[in-house]
Amino acid sequence: MRMEGLLIPLITPFAKDGSVALDALEELAHRVLDDGAAGLVPLGTTGEPATLTAAEKNAVMDTVAAVCRDRGALLIAGAGSNDTAGSVEAVKALAKWPEVTAALTVVPYYTRPGEAGVVAHFTRLAAESPVPLMLYNIPYRTGQVLGWQALRQLAAVPGIVGMKQAVGAVDEDTVRLMADKPESFAVFAGDDLYVSPLLALGAAGGILASAHVATDRFAALVGAWRAGDVARARLLGHRLAALSAAMFAEPNPVVVKAVLHAKGQIPSPGVRLPLLPASAEATKAALQAYEQSDC
Repeated sequence: MRMEGLLIPLITPFAKDGSVALDALEELAHRVLDDGAAGLVPLGTTGEPATLTAAEKNAVMDTVAAVCRDRGALLIAGAGSNDTAGSVEAVKALAKWPEVTAALTVVPYYTRPGEAGVVAHFTRLAAESPVPLMLYNIPYRTGQVLGWQALRQLAAVPGIVGMKQAVGAVDEDTVRLMADKPESFAVFAGDDLYVSPLLALGAAGGILASAHVATDRFAALVGAWRAGDVARARLLGHRLAALSAAMFAEPNPVVVKAVLHAKGQIPSPGVRLPLLPASAEATKAALQAYEQSDC
């Protein structure tokens, strides 16, 4: 299965009593696939995994794995932390779900181990993981910057098949990586606002929280760049950038959940502390941006 296209980093919907709404999760997963997504990413940051119990995480994985099996969709499971030994155990646990295409594993955060430490961390994980790895490079959350040389080194490690690149810009390291990466290494845009320029540089797709809504438009954006339809891609990119900005006006995924609830697609807009629900102003602005993103 080719690692490309639009991937949705699924929210974890909650019922009004605060429990995980598995029926709503299943319906949402089917809907975004119907609307053009190539795959699903449960238990990424957007899914609030830090607030879920082990039983809830397993239930989320069971639900999403069943959907991906039925639909023949990519399944990229969030797993791992800033502890190498613990991350090894987390990725090994994914063997329970044969539908898993790869594990999305974040650059070790907070400890700031340096580039050599990050390379050693992922080399160890790749050697012991039962599934391929996708790196999640997001330095404004992890505190660890990786230059293009380190990224290129990681791209050559056996068992590492791609990455989610979310550096808050299309910077020099991203440009140089894209100019000299292995053909088999799939780079996915991870910053919704910058998905269009990264696709223009040759990204394989995007892992985009904003695409919970307007999924068909984001899928069309990815498809247009990959098909070389530059005029269509630019138009979609400009329209969808405003929607992405509105969806991230408050901490992710609070606005996404508020919009999905307003559209009747999940039973509540609830999030778990320390997140707070989206404001009425942010929700209204995001709904307006959604209506204006059609083209």
